Amino acid sequence: MLPTANKGRSSSSTSRSNPMFPHYLRRIVKWQQMDIEYSFWQMLHLCTAPKVVYQHTKYHKQTKNQWARDDPAFVVICSLLLTVTTIAYCAAYDHSASHAVFVVLSVLLFHFLLTGAFLATCCWSLTNAYLREEAPNSHVVEQRVEWLYAFDVHCNSFFPMFVMLYVIHYFLSPLLVTHSFLAVLLSNLLFMLATSYYHYLNFLGYDVLPFLERTTFFLYPIGIVIVLSPILILSGFNPSRYFMNMYFGQRL
Repeated sequence: MLPTANKGRSSSSTSRSNPMFPHYLRRIVKWQQMDIEYSFWQMLHLCTAPKVVYQHTKYHKQTKNQWARDDPAFVVICSLLLTVTTIAYCAAYDHSASHAVFVVLSVLLFHFLLTGAFLATCCWSLTNAYLREEAPNSHVVEQRVEWLYAFDVHCNSFFPMFVMLYVIHYFLSPLLVTHSFLAVLLSNLLFMLATSYYHYLNFLGYDVLPFLERTTFFLYPIGIVIVLSPILILSGFNPSRYFMNMYFGQRL
């Protein structure tokens, strides 16, 4: 197995002194240093063959000695696509330019970045505290999940969900927000598929790490989603109307 941290340093000091994150942030404003083509390749394969993406993650570990990306291009492209899509929703459903700005900022900052940072922190803490394999002896180098890698996993899992719940949903929204059983059925199925696929990709992201065990834990939410979906359908709950009303209630 490949080392990610020195045994002689504590986990807390390692995470605080890791120079990877400041370097990552500095590259956000340097568009010419980003590998845009590779990021689009990853996005395509996350939707069609996600295991291939995580196979390349192993190669990245072997060449860069870190699991996380050192290129913020994926996050930047996701943010731009999310902004464009939200503007499209605002153009179709919003009632004022000032409210549209609020919607775009809240979706970008809350739905993607802040929620992603929170989920990454939870998964990072959980995996390091409970899912790491016990070292067979004191001479084995300790390995830990990098926080930036946990955020990468979230971003990878978020993109196919973005395609389903922002792009496909946008074109189906005239049907999905109607008061009909078909709208309730299709909306719940779309949300169920998107949420389940998010958790499946989350599982793949942590399952690829050779020093973690019991990673099937990340598949458990899929069972909860599958059980809840028929209940929501029979109760007449329409998640599309719920979220659209949250932002554009005056136009629905």
